[in-house]
Amino acid sequence: MRHLSILLACTLCWTGYALGQEPNNPPPTFTKDVAPILQKHCETCHRPGEAAPFSMLTYEEARPWAPMIKMAVTKKIMPPWFADPQYGHFANERSLSADEIRTLVAWVNGGSQKGAAENMPPPTKSFVEGWGIPAPDIVFQLPRPFSVPAAGVIDYQYVIVPTGFNEDKWVQMLEVRPTDRAVVHHIIAYLREPGSNYFKDQKPEVFFIAPPPKVDEKTDTSALPSDFLVGYAPGQPAEILHSGEGKLIKAGSDIVFEVHYTPNGKPTTDQTKLGLVFTKTPPKDRVLTLSASNGTFKIPPGVPDYKVDATFEVRKDVKLVGLHPHMHSRGKAFEYRLVFPDGKKETILSVPEYNWHWQLWYNLAEPIDLPQGTKIECTAHFDNSPNNPENPDPTKSVIWGQQSWDEMMVGFFNLKFDATMSPKELSAPEGAIHVH
Repeated sequence: MRHLSILLACTLCWTGYALGQEPNNPPPTFTKDVAPILQKHCETCHRPGEAAPFSMLTYEEARPWAPMIKMAVTKKIMPPWFADPQYGHFANERSLSADEIRTLVAWVNGGSQKGAAENMPPPTKSFVEGWGIPAPDIVFQLPRPFSVPAAGVIDYQYVIVPTGFNEDKWVQMLEVRPTDRAVVHHIIAYLREPGSNYFKDQKPEVFFIAPPPKVDEKTDTSALPSDFLVGYAPGQPAEILHSGEGKLIKAGSDIVFEVHYTPNGKPTTDQTKLGLVFTKTPPKDRVLTLSASNGTFKIPPGVPDYKVDATFEVRKDVKLVGLHPHMHSRGKAFEYRLVFPDGKKETILSVPEYNWHWQLWYNLAEPIDLPQGTKIECTAHFDNSPNNPENPDPTKSVIWGQQSWDEMMVGFFNLKFDATMSPKELSAPEGAIHVH
């Protein structure tokens, strides 16, 4: 009997470890142990009005989802974060530590207890309802709701919205928000400065379709001479710059909204809006979104690993502050490398398992100095085989295109430089910005 008791005790001890809790310790509680983790990693999306399907702000909201939380964190499905930890350090890293995963699992296995109310931490953020930024200083919105049918293909919709600014404005925080995320594949807000030829003769505040470019097979259609202000895609948070940084909107500029709608089986409407928070004082540094892109590829049918490269060379000394790879459903992996003028090479981001449902920015923990002549190299891999469950049609060749069954190869990045420098000095030709 004594041997049986010892065996039983050892078995229970081992079971406790396997379930994620230490022997002889009470299981974690929501208020003391779980809420701090959720505040740090989850509440940005898991709150009312955001993209996540349920809120985690309170015990009562999170408790019914406990089994799903356990599954998602043990399989590392959530929080979404795809950077290989071998390369780069990122200020907005979402991944949970091993200890945090163990705590969440032990909480679920221990009965998902609430705990003492006095242990509940105070809210770490003061969320403004309907925004991931503080209350905007100004909001621009599509001039009317756009009707999205239940089915069919919708060409990219463009709308020009005048800012009405009679003086230059510096912006520190920016957020694009659809009113119905379920039917929005992506949105980009571009700037059209006074005198620009970009949609020169198009009337403002009406929806229109861009005329198709005249191209041949050797023409790269991924470049567009315009200024990328801010974008939206699933999983993409608001853009919040550091103190002393800003994006410039010149007096008299217009905002050009590009919206890609994808019907999902039921008719609906969307009236996307853009919120801006201005800098308190003129910033020392300007932030600009640029990209390395390649629109000349042709992915053969059935190929499981097709490689596409793109390069951008900086023409002035600048700092690199953020990275944002973009592909569609055949996207498999993406990598950013730096090639310095002295020949040194450095991999700064590797995404070995790209997920096109989560279009993430990877904001560097510390800016990287890029001397004049540094090259930003990007390599994308595509899976056009039947083994790719996201592949719309593995029997087709795939080229650059706007719709989700086409493909894109864009390595966006944010550069920071002296606010007095013209962006045209950064790259050739004429600071062209490649966009998706």
